[in-house]
Amino acid sequence: MSFYLFFLCGVLGGVLGGMGMGGGTALIPLLTLFLGVPQAAAHGVNLLSFFPMAALALSVHAKNGLLKKEGLPFLVLPALVLSAAAALLAAHLPALLLRRAFGSFLVALSLFRLASAKKSAGGGEKRQKTW
Repeated sequence: MSFYLFFLCGVLGGVLGGMGMGGGTALIPLLTLFLGVPQAAAHGVNLLSFFPMAALALSVHAKNGLLKKEGLPFLVLPALVLSAAAALLAAHLPALLLRRAFGSFLVALSLFRLASAKKSAGGGEKRQKTW
């Protein structure tokens, strides 16, 4: 039974990650809340699964002309440095603090998305090239 639940979590994470919506945003809560995976292990699984999902999604988005390569170094370089620093920090944080920080991030992200959805309601969001 648990194989199928893990598989379903992987499918959901893959679909969201492929659409560029952050598969880990769903994968981490699913693993911790429903499958009992420890918080730090769920983050590790997310990072491991992120690489192939991101590579495939990036190639599809690039093929469809949805990337502006000029801005990538300004986004990628700080992200690499800070993600390495955050990974080192997360390895030393208590699981409860890591869980609360991630939960707070999800709440803030949800509130931001709700507020921005209300602003664009009725206008019909147009797809445009970014970065």
